Amino acid sequence: MDKKMLSSVIEGILFVAGNAVETKLIAEKLEVKHDEVKKAIEELKKKHTENDGINVITFKDKVQLTSNPKFSEEISSVLNPIKEKALTKAALETVAIIAYQQPITRMEIEQVRGVSCDYAIQLLLTHNLIEVVGRKDAVGKPLLFGTTDEFLKRFEIESLDDLPKYEELLEQIKVIKNDGNGLYREFEVRDFDEVQKEQLEQEQKENKQTEKQE
Repeated sequence: MDKKMLSSVIEGILFVAGNAVETKLIAEKLEVKHDEVKKAIEELKKKHTENDGINVITFKDKVQLTSNPKFSEEISSVLNPIKEKALTKAALETVAIIAYQQPITRMEIEQVRGVSCDYAIQLLLTHNLIEVVGRKDAVGKPLLFGTTDEFLKRFEIESLDDLPKYEELLEQIKVIKNDGNGLYREFEVRDFDEVQKEQLEQEQKENKQTEKQE
């Protein structure tokens, strides 16, 4: 199968599938090399430019056809899907913290943000941007949260390795917070290492109190 035909076949597969398809599965079923599939996908990306209504995205060795976010308002006006604006500033900040510090508990998120995040977490769960990935081995066995494949797709990230360094993000948030535009003025964004240190000190204090009572 030549490169052009392979790209066309993959395009048809993705159109019918609707959801993401593993590139290794495509290679296996079409009996072609995995590298050939990757090259064909790159050709598809070139075919569907930033001005097309369809984009080709890849993440975690998966590929999917998506609508071009450039036309999200027009598409939303017809199909009325969940819009990006449905995510509040608090939710965006919360999902950023989860992305960098996962797995992480609700209490840890709140200590970083300085405010309650119950609503933000529920909103992110509803949009399938985060999921419960386990329980922390601590008092009460609190839930641990992590990001999903939908998070990668929503923010057009191939993998979590593509995120900028957490320290760089914090510096950017601090700049935004202090530039007077009000985007993060209601939040106190704190360093995660500082929060962990405070948690450890608090746990040690509680353990000492428990030992005295016993």
